[in-house]
Amino acid sequence: MTSVVRRPGVRWIGLGAILLMQACSSSGTSATAENREAVPMAPANAVRQISETDLANAETNTTDWLSYGRTWSEQRYSPLNAINRENVSGLKLEWYADLDTARGQEATPLVIDGKMYFTTAWSKVKAYDAVTGEKLWDYDPDVPGETGVKPCCDVVNRGLAAWGDKLYFGSLDGRLIALDRETGEEVWVKETVDKDLPYTITGAPRAMNGLIIVGNGGADMGRIRGYISAYDAETGEMAWRFWTIPDNPANGPQPEYLEKAAETWTGEWWKVGGGGTVWDAMAYDPELDLLYIGVGNGAPWNQQYRSPKGGDNLYVSSIVALNATSGEYAWHFQTTPGETWDFTATQHIMLADLEIDGEMRKVLMQAPKNGFFYVLDRETGEFISANNYTNITWAKGIDPETGRPVEDPKSRYLESGTIMFPGPLGGHNWHPMAFSKDEGLVYIPAQNAPGRYDSPDRWDFAPYGFNTAVGTRGQGTVPGSGDNPMARPDPENRISSPPEPENYQPVEPRSRALGSLVAWDPATQTERWRVEYPGLWNGGLLATGGGLVFQGTSVGDFKAYDAADGTELWSMPIQTGAIAAPMTFEQDGKQYVAILAGWGGVLGLGTGVTENRSRILVFSLEGEAELPEEVALADRVLDPPIQKASEDEIKLGGALYNRFCGVCHGGGVIPDLRYSYAIENEATWMAIVKDGLLTPNGMVGFSAAMSDEEIKTVRAYVIDMAHKEKARQDKAAAAD
Repeated sequence: MTSVVRRPGVRWIGLGAILLMQACSSSGTSATAENREAVPMAPANAVRQISETDLANAETNTTDWLSYGRTWSEQRYSPLNAINRENVSGLKLEWYADLDTARGQEATPLVIDGKMYFTTAWSKVKAYDAVTGEKLWDYDPDVPGETGVKPCCDVVNRGLAAWGDKLYFGSLDGRLIALDRETGEEVWVKETVDKDLPYTITGAPRAMNGLIIVGNGGADMGRIRGYISAYDAETGEMAWRFWTIPDNPANGPQPEYLEKAAETWTGEWWKVGGGGTVWDAMAYDPELDLLYIGVGNGAPWNQQYRSPKGGDNLYVSSIVALNATSGEYAWHFQTTPGETWDFTATQHIMLADLEIDGEMRKVLMQAPKNGFFYVLDRETGEFISANNYTNITWAKGIDPETGRPVEDPKSRYLESGTIMFPGPLGGHNWHPMAFSKDEGLVYIPAQNAPGRYDSPDRWDFAPYGFNTAVGTRGQGTVPGSGDNPMARPDPENRISSPPEPENYQPVEPRSRALGSLVAWDPATQTERWRVEYPGLWNGGLLATGGGLVFQGTSVGDFKAYDAADGTELWSMPIQTGAIAAPMTFEQDGKQYVAILAGWGGVLGLGTGVTENRSRILVFSLEGEAELPEEVALADRVLDPPIQKASEDEIKLGGALYNRFCGVCHGGGVIPDLRYSYAIENEATWMAIVKDGLLTPNGMVGFSAAMSDEEIKTVRAYVIDMAHKEKARQDKAAAAD
């Protein structure tokens, strides 16, 4: 019996039998009589090595799901067709397991040799037998609770990368961690971020060329300069790092691509960071050895505070192609020049070969937050086409020659606020798309929600909370306690919109629904069909060779649609909102479909659309499992204390609440403060909000961000909200 060392963080549940390594190659091909003697047999206890060949051939491998988007092209299409249009109505639950993290679940599971691996909230990792549901092991990186204040958008994690005999993931606090795939033991750990800054990792790493590629987030929360890094899969040593924002020119010469980028910035952008984090999307073309990354928003959001005389601000809100082996710049395309609305280009990137105007093109496709669907030549970065897939008012259309948006001048909120489509949630957020090779369609989990942007007269950074310099979250007119107060730039520095081209493609209205599943023809840039939902934040997508598209919804259903026309063919209530993307795999000729469910993310923090019951669910045509009976939630009772604060104190408290508290305590998966015991007593409130009594739970003390009196005004505002809600409830009860 092989002895093992049990390391901290690994909980042993009982390991399955160790698999034999395939003799000829890691892709599973058996040795022939002619070459059998030349191929050494693997030791009996060897674990299959995931190689370059495995990942390159993932498209035809229906047994496993080896990477976040299934293939390097990130199409999220499986040719499996045992579950299809004709029989999907008989889909049933095979097995499920409830999880130990009641926060947003955004990961896509991997399946390798009959074992399922996935990450959960708080960066935990789980391993199950993919067929029986037996838990094999789990790993907890022990992310400090106080890290919970750093991410903009919940303590989520989107998944793992696999290479060799290891699994790789990024922890919320910025570590890249390698685990032994068979045992869950920690192999190595690398710090990838400056812990003094609000960097976080929520995205899934990617594996290629013996490298593990990982980015990070944080551009909403402080003075952040974005980058992406590559690490040696065996040793964890950093191979290269690519910065997305130019450095302070005083620090000396920079690579040519950054010197050119610096020409598109004004003022002293390096003092505010600039933003441009690479927090999610990646895709890889092995023939070109090009890695494609999506770059995020500017920091702060409002451009006039980071680049007061305008400019494109490269490489914010851009798709950038890098040489995957060296990390060297190849080309870029900027989706939102001079970004000022949190219009990230970090949304799902996928690669495909499409016939466009009678010519086969190697293309890259993306539907970023700004509401336009882009098709680019992935060899050169040449703009091919774009059209809006959701409602847009910030721009009038797209210049067909350059691909630049034709802005509505009012959208820049330079001196006053504006409301426009889309808002900061975007026309499409991180939720993965899917592409059906059979239908030639991209399926987009689209959104249709406006946002308000304000331009404060004075603004500065503050510890914790959003540091975006706009008013969408109410912080715009309240200076924080940072050391770099910034007044609004002089009027002569106003940014003017470029002249309109003579012939641009105008936008057209798309939908009145808040959320939609959109089937989009990328070759013609037209909508084929649309399923409308009453709410936002519906899940990512999976397309299959069975002519199906699978999606979870924000209200707690898992659905299957006909990929050709959008007809709903199957639906099952799963008792919780699902925002992650489903996946599918095959074992012993039997097809399974799996989804990690659990309401959360940035909208899940703010809205209680559905109760969070975080769980993994696996379905088949022969399933016999049943979910437990859903227990109704007990009615909450509002009994707020007497209000003693003045109107001015309540108003100030409201502005501070919206900057520092509202994003988490909006009534979603984190406690609604109107119902909290903490507001009953001022001393209790101060112990928690000022002194950090609940720091291990993620609720840090805010004494560095607000004075004692300001913290007390936040309590007054919460009490005011509680009284207003109680009055509303009493009125509704009386009407009944």
